[in-house]
Amino acid sequence: MTVENASKRGVNNANEAHILVVEDNVPNFVLIARLLAHMGVNHCEWKTSGWQVVQFADTLPKLDLILMDIRLPYEDGYQALRKIRSHPRLTETLVVAVTAEASEEELHKAKDAGFNGFLGKPLDPDRFPDQIRRILTGTPVWEWR
Repeated sequence: MTVENASKRGVNNANEAHILVVEDNVPNFVLIARLLAHMGVNHCEWKTSGWQVVQFADTLPKLDLILMDIRLPYEDGYQALRKIRSHPRLTETLVVAVTAEASEEELHKAKDAGFNGFLGKPLDPDRFPDQIRRILTGTPVWEWR
């Protein structure tokens, strides 16, 4: 089985997107899931920590985007990203940092670590759909405010 992802082809229709949200805060996940559902995303998976995210992602037949919280229990977003990037089937998967520790410094740290984008919390429900659409079509989004 090979994980198919958006980085090579782009996803132009949100209802075709398969997104994994790695978020330990339940209200934050519910908000993200509702925003994605409102956009028409039908395939949204959830993990509560970076620990074993690679093993979980590897079981998915298709994965277009991972929205990764930075501060997570057991393994943080940076540790999880390193594992994702070292896994042969996931190296090209889009991974976007999503964090409440949103600052220009943290944005640069995420960029240097190899994330494909950065969204600062609190997420703006009015801007979020456009941000996700841009990311899915291959346009990087680096926004911390």
